Amino acid sequence: MEIEELVKRQRAYFATGKTKRVGFRVAALQRLQEAIRKNEEAIEKALKEDLNKYSFESYMKEVGMTLEEISYFLKNTARLARTERVRTPLSQFPARSYVKKEPLGVTLILSPWNYPFMLSLIPVVGAIAAGNCCILKPSAYAPHMAKELEELLGACFPPEYVAVVQGGQEANTAL
Repeated sequence: MEIEELVKRQRAYFATGKTKRVGFRVAALQRLQEAIRKNEEAIEKALKEDLNKYSFESYMKEVGMTLEEISYFLKNTARLARTERVRTPLSQFPARSYVKKEPLGVTLILSPWNYPFMLSLIPVVGAIAAGNCCILKPSAYAPHMAKELEELLGACFPPEYVAVVQGGQEANTAL
């Protein structure tokens, strides 16, 4: 699928308003958390093949930190999404002032090679918790993890919500 077409589909999906509901965001994070736990062995294998990381290091520095981030957002997304009352300047009396938190739409996440799982998924988790659609471009220098991320996210989300694009250096310039 062409990048322009993918962005167009994601903008159309975002325009439906589904991603703005806190319940939708929490359900998406729960699906991702469950999928990570279910595929932990395959994730560790991909990290071993790409970076020669042992399972303890893979869990401590990649998988565990990502699951902790998901747990944080599962507990706090509703609170973080709430409209917040703020001080009104005296010149605006008798008005009331609020900060209304709204998602922006489609996000692009470019992942580095050194911590390919954690540094790919923590921004994805943040984008989902904020109510955005996202496109993830994993590093071409960690090909096994890039393939694993594509399978993991593809099993959890439709591409118009969360998509993974692959490729080497030529794909980096296409974005």
